[in-house]
Amino acid sequence: MNSQLRPALTIFALLTIITGVIYPLAVTGVAQLVFPNQANGSLIIIDEKTYGSELIGQQFDDPKYFWGRLSAVNYNAGTSSGSNYGPLNPALMEMVQARVDALKAADSENALPIPVDLVTASASGLDPHISVDAALYQVGRVASSRGMSEADVVALVNQYTEGRQFGFLGEATVNVLLLNLALDGIE
Repeated sequence: MNSQLRPALTIFALLTIITGVIYPLAVTGVAQLVFPNQANGSLIIIDEKTYGSELIGQQFDDPKYFWGRLSAVNYNAGTSSGSNYGPLNPALMEMVQARVDALKAADSENALPIPVDLVTASASGLDPHISVDAALYQVGRVASSRGMSEADVVALVNQYTEGRQFGFLGEATVNVLLLNLALDGIE
């Protein structure tokens, strides 16, 4: 038994040091050198004030701001997860209907069809981006609430539109936090 226990404990201790200490330190060090902004959470810090992360959706419900996607966890990155609601789940239907009602109440004159990403959560529940269609859907409400022209708001949407990943994956999107900071003159 001793002849088996000693090598097993030695291997266990060695692998614990390699995988639990050396590897995480190496990965953290490389990330800090190569991608320091991303490794530190892609935080948006302006004049020593932190406004959020480019990678985490923020909740906006004031009509003068663009609204992001729904979150299954109320925009708390510490408890990130999707809802896992299937398309026939009554809870999903209730969430979608509540968001449709909120969008219509905030902009009752908008007759455009509501883009699906404004009434559903992303898989992680933390997506900071919306489609360009979802941003354009909200232009009238935001412009009216801020006393701006729709053309000026559309110009901001275009300025903060990010192209497809690697030029061919996905669709063009708009980062809601960056766009709202620009509206406030902060970004």
